[in-house]
Amino acid sequence: MISHTVVVALLALFSFGQNTSSAFSFESSKISQKTLSSLSKENVIPHRKDLFRDFGKMATAAFLTIAIIVDPGAALADGSTKEFKLPPIDFSDKSRCQFASSKMGQANAARDKLYDLRQCNLAGKDASGFDLSGVIMTGTDVSKAKFVDTQFSKAYLHESNFDGADFSNGVIDRASFKGSTLRGAVFVNAVLTGTSFEGANVENADFSDSYIGDFDVKSLCRNPTLKGENPTTGMETRASVGCRN
Repeated sequence: MISHTVVVALLALFSFGQNTSSAFSFESSKISQKTLSSLSKENVIPHRKDLFRDFGKMATAAFLTIAIIVDPGAALADGSTKEFKLPPIDFSDKSRCQFASSKMGQANAARDKLYDLRQCNLAGKDASGFDLSGVIMTGTDVSKAKFVDTQFSKAYLHESNFDGADFSNGVIDRASFKGSTLRGAVFVNAVLTGTSFEGANVENADFSDSYIGDFDVKSLCRNPTLKGENPTTGMETRASVGCRN
């Protein structure tokens, strides 16, 4: 069944089309045929093209909105998704293994190409303040890397080394650390929403003052590696999450 939001999107698209049509009718009624014939194509055609271009953008936005609402599973690329189909690593790209901030905004992890850091050695590197949304890491070494104030949205962070990494004040949204090691990592004052630590080693990690949803807290507290004390902050790991037992 199509939701109310879909109907609103369709009505908005229809309304835009009606207004565009009215604009053309209004112009035609005010300008005589003689005047139109005297105008150059450079003056008239671009204006009509602008209207069609705007209409095209509106149609595309409405289509994407409907696609996401009708089939929300198609938009998932996060910690709740069980399986991913990843393309082969492009080892010919010599500039692949470096941190690059997204210029398109973090909400939907939008990039102009796949952000692939699989099997890269970035240990000790500083990506503080970067927007690393949509990044893919597998077999990646980012131990002791700095991710202070860094944004991770819909990040695939599987089976990688994050030991001693600093995520303080970061936003880790709908990411998956499945099978990764985060021993001694620091998540102080970080936002962790919809993020999975399934099968991850979080021994000696510090989650003090971080925002974690109730469901995610329960899941994290069931992780048998949630123990120890962070070597940098001295905070007891399990207490930093707020586990009741």
